[in-house]
Amino acid sequence: MNATQCKMARAALGLGVRDLAALADVAQATVSRLERGEELKPATVAAIRAALEDAGVEFIAENGGGAGVRLKK
Repeated sequence: MNATQCKMARAALGLGVRDLAALADVAQATVSRLERGEELKPATVAAIRAALEDAGVEFIAENGGGAGVRLKK
């Protein structure tokens, strides 16, 4: 998951930075740092990604059209 995918996933779910931080059990500043493109520990990124997936987002790998997100059915 990259910074843009995190922002897109949050927007698709209607979550604020504070909301996502609470779901992932990380600090609000940590989510902001990820979305600015700063490097975080892999376990922290995994926790944020898992929280977004649990909330209903699927991450789409870069397959010639760029990485993205979509809502689960």
